Amino acid sequence: MSMDNLKKALKDNKLIVGSDETLKLLKKGKTKEAFVSSNCQAESLNSLEKYCEINKCKLDKLKENSKELGAICKKPFSINMCCIIK
Repeated sequence: MSMDNLKKALKDNKLIVGSDETLKLLKKGKTKEAFVSSNCQAESLNSLEKYCEINKCKLDKLKENSKELGAICKKPFSINMCCIIK
């Protein structure tokens, strides 16, 4: 189901990519759902988990690695984190 949400958000132009942008929006409480790649660094993952818990945002840990997530999001680079804005 999480991949369906990711693809729908991409189609609806509500997907924000990048660790910095994702964490910034999470801190402001403007995210509905966050996604993280399977090979995301532990420090980044810990920050993401912490802010998702504080803001009661759903966190999906994907089985795809960062290169595959970049391809799914139709970007020519790897992506560790992305989120759906409210």
